[in-house]
Amino acid sequence: MSVPLHQSNFTYADYLALEASSNVKHEFLSGQIYAMAGGTPEHAALAAAAIGLLFAQLRGGNCRAYDADLRVRTPSGLATYPDISIICGPSVRDEDDSQAVTNPALIIEVLSRSTEDYDTGDKFEHYKTLPSLKQYVLVSHRDRSVEVWTRENDNRWRSAIVREGATAELLVGAQLDIHELYEAAAEPRV
Repeated sequence: MSVPLHQSNFTYADYLALEASSNVKHEFLSGQIYAMAGGTPEHAALAAAAIGLLFAQLRGGNCRAYDADLRVRTPSGLATYPDISIICGPSVRDEDDSQAVTNPALIIEVLSRSTEDYDTGDKFEHYKTLPSLKQYVLVSHRDRSVEVWTRENDNRWRSAIVREGATAELLVGAQLDIHELYEAAAEPRV
């Protein structure tokens, strides 16, 4: 998470007013509004490749993929825009924010140098407060791998690293072939 916009306490209504008039996305947490940094071309390509691979598999089923324009609000108070959210069944809207959903079954974040610690730490802790969330997938920017966190029946989270040559099985009825993901995101050869 970056430095807050100002060092004062904002209400959620203040945040919504800012979002409605801004061409930059922001996160909201504990009365603070944080501008979200833009991503690199490589980050954008990985997110696009992942959603492209998943969209085809989910089409016609009970689950739907959303890109980073979908705001998610957690019970812990974080409002943010995950790289990819998948919702199974109808979306549930936040009672204070009709543009934010509260029931993703799966969230995918593409890591970067500037967001890796936040995405794997505090942000994940906020995501864990979503009762609907079954998996959290972290796409590496360092090597061809993804880390899949799965919520167990006892509410504990289990981690598995899926590397090049293997396939990540997702509980939403889809899978991510790691080779295919990174090849789809690769810069075209001239």
